[in-house]
Amino acid sequence: MLRGLHYQVKQAQGKLVRVVDGEILDMAVDLRRSSPSFGRWEAVLLSAENKRMLWIPMGFAHGFCVKSEQAQVLYKATDFYAPADERTLIWNDPQLKIDWQLEGDPIVSAKDQRGVALHDAETFE
Repeated sequence: MLRGLHYQVKQAQGKLVRVVDGEILDMAVDLRRSSPSFGRWEAVLLSAENKRMLWIPMGFAHGFCVKSEQAQVLYKATDFYAPADERTLIWNDPQLKIDWQLEGDPIVSAKDQRGVALHDAETFE
């Protein structure tokens, strides 16, 4: 299963992510136009076993790919979920060239299949 690259525009969120069961490849994409790392991504393996956490600052899109049979992922967010402010980057944008370390075709929700490419996305200053 692959959870697409989500972010909120007006009510941006920072997120602290951890896994309490299973393993995921956690992904963050910098959407801050003024940043030298704009459009770059970082992937971190999070698992119940390695007990690592990932801080994703405001201005980043976030997604993950489940690497185990199942996974339970927990978030702490700096602001409330605002559905009207949520945006989705397409997970397989050729401009981003994200290495999801996939084995076969992923299961992707209809919402995540409708994500937009980086060049069409609302971004941050």
